Amino acid sequence: MKLKLNSIKEEKAAWEAAGVKLPEYDIEGVRAKTAEAPEWIHFGAGNIFRGFIAGIADKLIGEGLMTTGIVATDSFDGEIIDKIYYPYDLLTLSVGLRPDGKSDKAVTAGIGAALAADAAHFDELKRYAAAPSLKMVSFTITEKGYACTDIAGNVIPFVEKDIKEGPQNPSTALGIVTALLYERYSAGRLPLALVSMDNCSQNGRKLRDGILFVAKKWVKRGFMEEGFIEYISDEETVSFPWSMIDKITPRPDEGIAKELGELGIEDMNPIITARNTFIAPFVNAEIPQYLVIEDRFPNGRPPLEKAGVYMTDRDTVNKAEKMKVMTCLNPLHTALAVCGCLLGFNRISDEMKDDDLRSLVYKLGDEGMPVVVSPGIISPDDFIREVLEERLPNPYIPDTPQRIATDTSQKVSIRFGETIKGYKLKDECDKMEIIPFVIAAWLRYLIGVDDEGKEMNLSPDPMMDVLQSAMEGIRLGNTDSDMSGINWIMNGEELFGVKLRDAGDIESKIYKYFREMLKGPGAVRTTLHNLVNPS
Repeated sequence: MKLKLNSIKEEKAAWEAAGVKLPEYDIEGVRAKTAEAPEWIHFGAGNIFRGFIAGIADKLIGEGLMTTGIVATDSFDGEIIDKIYYPYDLLTLSVGLRPDGKSDKAVTAGIGAALAADAAHFDELKRYAAAPSLKMVSFTITEKGYACTDIAGNVIPFVEKDIKEGPQNPSTALGIVTALLYERYSAGRLPLALVSMDNCSQNGRKLRDGILFVAKKWVKRGFMEEGFIEYISDEETVSFPWSMIDKITPRPDEGIAKELGELGIEDMNPIITARNTFIAPFVNAEIPQYLVIEDRFPNGRPPLEKAGVYMTDRDTVNKAEKMKVMTCLNPLHTALAVCGCLLGFNRISDEMKDDDLRSLVYKLGDEGMPVVVSPGIISPDDFIREVLEERLPNPYIPDTPQRIATDTSQKVSIRFGETIKGYKLKDECDKMEIIPFVIAAWLRYLIGVDDEGKEMNLSPDPMMDVLQSAMEGIRLGNTDSDMSGINWIMNGEELFGVKLRDAGDIESKIYKYFREMLKGPGAVRTTLHNLVNPS
């Protein structure tokens, strides 16, 4: 069996015997309608999109609630379109991993078309963007995809290049989308919703700010009409709904590829692209998934709620996002990531078997709860219980601390800074113990030496050069090292969203834990153990 249209038709019995659910609708018919009257474009064609968002479309199509698929595109890594989309007829083999070792396997076909967002396909993208039928453009381009300036306020070089060269051939996601919106403006100021589904605070605002940043520069340079700014500023015409998304979707695991091969499903091996994207014909992910979206769609929308999406107001989305990102999942992930790398772990689930680490994340959750406001649609207590008892310990989720540690500098402001702000408002910063430890552990991680004293590879981070420069001269075993660089990191408001020196004694606690972890090999473990096992 191969993940191809002819195989799922002609070898249907074999697929079903392998326990794989197949689409029961007219896939070619859906793709023809997608080409004629597209309704949904998505930027960011990686694993979370294929394993979750495209599955929403697949479900709605299967129930007769949508007649078109999603047009998938990618501005960062077009190689995944060439190597994972086209060779497998735009199909995805979704593998949902249960804690008991069983898996839910299904072929999904919610992707109606796919193309790289590059110069060769720009005219085709413009045609899709100008279609009156288009209702929404969604995004999973990671938080750094929305950045126009660096921490010092300088325009990022790729964005600067787009601004100078204009909308004819932009290379960044923000530049491309701004150019596509201008096509829609020129076609008659057609309405549209642009929905960030990225895992970051107030994602809709970040997307809107980024697009307006580029648009204003282009208008000033004479590339676009003044009326374009008015068009994208009017949220009754062009909206930017906020959202909260949650589904742990690790890199594809070679062990799962082997299991699929043993079932008779061929060519399942993962690949790593030239841009270091880990991807495969299948997506392995956990079963639980959450998507909460602000219901503002000027040109209508698919009935997303019929596929389990919470459609609500902005305030509820904001509370749900803060619940998850500030307390109930993401801070726990970051704590396990940096500590796991330091202590030599390669699986998140293995960390949850470690008494000290398990106690750390339970205590971290407890520390965040006093500043959580329930969104109403989801119980914070139930959510974090599921995370701690079912999701993180799931031994069949092949997730790694090294993956979660990626781009930590872009995450600490919401994962820890917002909780610190909450405590600061209550004038109770002195009650925090776990968050200062985790921040100190991140600083210890940045040295690039594990708890055994061995050099370790650090995960990619757009600020890594700056951060490591600040850590220069600090050595394991030398607690008298110059700490001025750490002082800069801790009090950069751009990083944490708050100056830590203004938050009670949190700064002194971070220094204390950092110095303890710097004493020598084994000091991270000792500091962690003493923290979670107070005498």
